[in-house]
Amino acid sequence: MTASPSRLAGFIDAMIDIGQTGQIFGTHGIGKTATFFSHIAEAHPGTELVYVPAANLTPDDLLVNAPVREDGEFVLRQLVMSQLRPGKPFVLLIDDSLQAAETIQSQLMQVACNWTLGEYDLRALGCVGVFLTDNESLAETSARRSDLAILDRMVTVRVTANDTAWRETLAARHRDWDLTAFFAVWSSLGPELRELLSPRTMDHVLALAREEFPLRWALPLVNGERLRLADKRVDRTAEILGRLADALGVRNPATVPDPVRRVLRAALRNRWSVLLQGPPGCGKTEVVRETIRAELGRDPLYFSLPVTNVEDLCAPIPTSDGTLENLMARPFTGREPKAIVWDEYNRPKDKAAFARLMEITQEWSLAGRPIENLRAQVAIQNPPYHLGRKLLVSRNNIAQATRFTASLVVEPGDIPANEWLIRKYGGVAETVLEWWKHDIDDEGREWITKRTIERLVKLHERGLPLEQATIYLGDGEYAPVPLTALIDRLADRKVTGLAELARQAGRWVERLRSESASPEGGDGSDVVHRVLANAELSQLRRHRKVVARLVALLPPKLRATYLVGVSDDRQRFWVEVFTKLPR
Repeated sequence: MTASPSRLAGFIDAMIDIGQTGQIFGTHGIGKTATFFSHIAEAHPGTELVYVPAANLTPDDLLVNAPVREDGEFVLRQLVMSQLRPGKPFVLLIDDSLQAAETIQSQLMQVACNWTLGEYDLRALGCVGVFLTDNESLAETSARRSDLAILDRMVTVRVTANDTAWRETLAARHRDWDLTAFFAVWSSLGPELRELLSPRTMDHVLALAREEFPLRWALPLVNGERLRLADKRVDRTAEILGRLADALGVRNPATVPDPVRRVLRAALRNRWSVLLQGPPGCGKTEVVRETIRAELGRDPLYFSLPVTNVEDLCAPIPTSDGTLENLMARPFTGREPKAIVWDEYNRPKDKAAFARLMEITQEWSLAGRPIENLRAQVAIQNPPYHLGRKLLVSRNNIAQATRFTASLVVEPGDIPANEWLIRKYGGVAETVLEWWKHDIDDEGREWITKRTIERLVKLHERGLPLEQATIYLGDGEYAPVPLTALIDRLADRKVTGLAELARQAGRWVERLRSESASPEGGDGSDVVHRVLANAELSQLRRHRKVVARLVALLPPKLRATYLVGVSDDRQRFWVEVFTKLPR
């Protein structure tokens, strides 16, 4: 039995039939735009949906005066955007019209009120319907329509998630799952919680559940903070996500090993947009580029937002048929698989560039043209505050934040930058990392980023003072991290790391045997365990024979910890070592 059309679908049909402009208000992420795309294709075959994201428009996108040669002479003509001349009947959807810049509001209102744009009659071009969709929340827009002459030209409806076909859409996308209980959890929540847990976010929950990722990654990062599902100031996030996981019959893990690389691989498989937020200098960008290169076989398209202009993405040009065509930048063209990295995502150069960026992240298109074979998008940003200091980053709103399927808060330990440092700088890097892991406290490790470690290595190799590699705070003050232990290690004074254990393997074997009478081990067991637990995988492999001799003498409860919460490669290494231990 065919499901009855949603309330919004019925409104769309009615406005097309009577030739009236439809104005639709509803909160973010409830499926307004998705309903247009699915319903127009199903109920109006042969009619094209022309989607215009108004928040991303610049003044020359819709209409521009340009010189055109006619009868051997140049004349000034108005050129209209090519999407408005598709050569077939079309419905025009102007999304987020209240977020458009003031300079183009008059153009949009001419379209909405008269179905004209400049000298062009949209009906003559094939337009059979005009709609504006918006969110009235002042958190997303500071504009309100108040001119009665404009308001009197439109039919207006307010919709909620219950008025769109989001449940049917998700059920069709996940046919192998019975989502009845999943939807029932959402329906059981109060209005405020349902608005926070929008249908768009519910879609992200399903996507993450399929990959067995933590469901909290589906909740957006708004101004650097994870959205909380709070009801009357009571945080119910864990409870609600647990109920959704139970309804699907899946786990909701607190974390997964190697989270950054795993989510990047999932993004490339499933065509996701992903947001990674982490402190400066922890290696986010490098691991993103390396992982995409390894998976895709080519470098990602890389854009650093502080230096990205609109012209780096696209530019409008007049064409011979009298239309205005947006020319894509070359990296976006071609059929080869692509992934885009938006670095310093919350530090855009200007609003115009960020507006274009928002179209790409939201609609996977540029100036209304889909980007062919775009496999994933990764946005990388810093938090608003780090080490008690405010960083110069922009704010976002929840509608922008919910566009990412997964939003991760990245800790330095989530980035496998240590292996890269060892590969590039060898033994000196190993020594600095041993100091970073064992000789300074948690706060010190926050100050000494992977980027700082690289500078420490370089300055040591040149014989320069190591203090100069740390962050300079002004007035002769550097990051408050003591470097004495590092200087001792680099001077080859007595320290204990995996290399030292390997050089004195026989002595450590005897020491562990002398402590084996106690099921808890002794001080020697603690030292060896700490070194093995913190060693990089490449170091463990290099000293594999010594590692096998030592780990065989550790208490079983210490050995068991090496298999918990680690990457697949590291877990494989330990399984291979353990299976060869004498019984």
